[in-house]
Amino acid sequence: MYALRTFLFASLILFAPVCLVAGKYFHFTVDARTAYEKATDLRFGEAYALLAKVRLQEPDNLIVHHIENYIDFFKLYINENEEDYKVLKAKRDRRLETIANNGDPNSPYYRFVQADIRLQWALVRLRFEDYIGAFTEVSKAYKLLRENEALYPDFMPNKKDLGILHAMVGTIPDSYKWGIKLLGGLEGTIEEGRREVEAVLEYAKSHDFVFEKETKVLYAMLLLHLENKGDAAWKAVNKAGLSPRQSPLHCFVLAHVAMRTGRNDQAIEVLQLHPKNGVYFNFPYLDYMLGLAKLRRLDSDAAPYFQQYLKAYNGRNFIKETYQKLGWQALINGNQEGYKRHMLNCIAHGDAVAGGDKNAQQEATAGIVPNLDLLRARLLFDGGYFQKGYQLLAVQQAANFKSAHELEYYYRLGRLLHGMEQYEEALRHYQLTLDKGADSPWFYACNAALQMGVIYEELDERTQARQAYERCLSLRPEEYRVGLHQKAKAGLARLQQ
Repeated sequence: MYALRTFLFASLILFAPVCLVAGKYFHFTVDARTAYEKATDLRFGEAYALLAKVRLQEPDNLIVHHIENYIDFFKLYINENEEDYKVLKAKRDRRLETIANNGDPNSPYYRFVQADIRLQWALVRLRFEDYIGAFTEVSKAYKLLRENEALYPDFMPNKKDLGILHAMVGTIPDSYKWGIKLLGGLEGTIEEGRREVEAVLEYAKSHDFVFEKETKVLYAMLLLHLENKGDAAWKAVNKAGLSPRQSPLHCFVLAHVAMRTGRNDQAIEVLQLHPKNGVYFNFPYLDYMLGLAKLRRLDSDAAPYFQQYLKAYNGRNFIKETYQKLGWQALINGNQEGYKRHMLNCIAHGDAVAGGDKNAQQEATAGIVPNLDLLRARLLFDGGYFQKGYQLLAVQQAANFKSAHELEYYYRLGRLLHGMEQYEEALRHYQLTLDKGADSPWFYACNAALQMGVIYEELDERTQARQAYERCLSLRPEEYRVGLHQKAKAGLARLQQ
């Protein structure tokens, strides 16, 4: 669940300028708020300096712990450094203890800040494959948020977090059902969560809301990944006031939505704005994204960006996938020996944990060189160049391909026809893929069923859509299974609304 992951996108002062209490308190002063903005722009040095100033001038202001956790979260999620994980987890434990023991229980921030810190660490734990720990963090966060909701029903930061949790819980794949039991009664629907987030955004229109931009990003991601509304997500993220020239994180969000909605040229434009001076925390994944976007356009110069990513990144994810993409670039440039060399590196380096890395490992160990026309069609589809990809394959016939390549031929044509909104022909090719590949280890049939559900849902043929999503869930390919099943669960959840 990348799912790739992955991935991934206020206070009582909204009602009173200062939230002072006897002893310790939570207050977004001007300096604290600026520190939060610097942290979310990945300008950590400036954020630390401002937090030091707040500590000096307001030693009882506990909001500094919340902002520090944002910095730790981004560091760990971007770099995936195991040693940093151990050190920063100990700091997280002390941070939560300080807030719990010294914070004012009568402040709406008291439970919210603890919950928000735990939710950020749930994502970190997932990144480091601590699944039990992640579900435990979510369970504890949800309990705190529910208590806070009962005490302060109009406290908008609480609704931001609850909305995302309510929207996501119904999409958890069956393979993680054991984790739902740890969530202690957490239930919800995509529609319920979306309404809660929309209520926060409506409130922010007429109030000075600290987390407004963050909530707008979360809303765009909800529309994109759970509602399957790509155009609405693109519109929402462009209204979020993001500045890709001034924030690597903003650059990532805009490019991510662009690449997921067939706007590859815009993604390249945004990624080329990526600020890289020493003021910002290094974000190597943006180089990977730019290489991928250029590869999808069949540019010949994607390789240097992948190489920059490998040079700068110290984590485990996307290593195998990066060598695979370097291999594809070599193939497209007519260098088959280069492809083989990169695939040997794919076998030797990285971990086959995430879906894309697993797929790359399987391709490398299989030793089967991709069919060049199918590879080009795949990349063109992923970039949103549907007509060009279709023209490439339309002159071919299934008989020209053998074994898995024949199955992929039907699948790729279905995807391209789907992108061109030729739904009847797309459904026919998806069905051929299902008929011929349901028992194969490849993901083609599983995703074909998922995409049939997407088409039927778009056509408001709900019975057929439900059957297609259930068919997707019944298939268990060796690659991308978790991500595909999560999307099918999201589809079924939408149909229940």
